[in-house]
Amino acid sequence: MDCLFCKMKEGEIPCQRVYEDDDFFAILDINPINYGHTLLIPKKHFNNILDAPEDVGEKTYTVAQKIAKGIKEALKCDGINIIQNVEEAGGQEVFHSHLHIVPRFKDDNIKFSMKKKKYASDDDMCKFAKKIADVLNR
Repeated sequence: MDCLFCKMKEGEIPCQRVYEDDDFFAILDINPINYGHTLLIPKKHFNNILDAPEDVGEKTYTVAQKIAKGIKEALKCDGINIIQNVEEAGGQEVFHSHLHIVPRFKDDNIKFSMKKKKYASDDDMCKFAKKIADVLNR
């Protein structure tokens, strides 16, 4: 398999590991948003969270919480962003499921600029809610 993260897991590509257990490893991002920006990666290859079994999703956030608490204590940061980009349109660049855990500081001047939309009406918002709820409640 020609996957960057799988090669890192196997030790074929060097990385700075900060955490490892039987199912996950965590490394420092080589292009960090902030120093200490960590990637949490399942050892088993899944393209993204949509392809992973439910138990992997659950454990991902349990481990992410542990790492976020460790980053907060170690770096004395003011907050944390936990981000997952899914699919190309969602900003995913490496197609092996992973979370970004980014330390944040009050004065770091990092802004995630997204132009927010407004629903045309409450009725329009209800239509979107119904479409999603209909799929989730099947």
